[in-house]
Amino acid sequence: MHRPVDKQRGVSLFGLIVALIILGFIAVMAMKIVPAVVEYRGILKAIQEAKGSGTTVMEIRQSYDRRAEVGYLESIRGYDLEIVKGEDGFDVSFAYERKIPLVGPASLLLEFSGTTAKSPLRNPTRKIQ
Repeated sequence: MHRPVDKQRGVSLFGLIVALIILGFIAVMAMKIVPAVVEYRGILKAIQEAKGSGTTVMEIRQSYDRRAEVGYLESIRGYDLEIVKGEDGFDVSFAYERKIPLVGPASLLLEFSGTTAKSPLRNPTRKIQ
């Protein structure tokens, strides 16, 4: 059985080029965003470990700085951490922004924040609206 010529199926060259452009854009965005997210996860882990290893604010900051240096965490330092006395010891929190340039004047702004507090209501960096 033969199909008529006007009923052909498949992707045209134009459709293939558009699909490749979209996939390329997604791949480039992922390559720019993934390192920032990996660093954020590293910072969360480092503040958890620093909280457990220090008994004073200065010790927590120094412990975080050591972990940040080993883990190549460059977005925040120990002096950027907000450390408050909580019910079960100290609560460590942070907030920072990461600006990722895209093309020309366009850029992507990522806002990160985290805390060791159990309740988000005790997070001093979180804005309650």
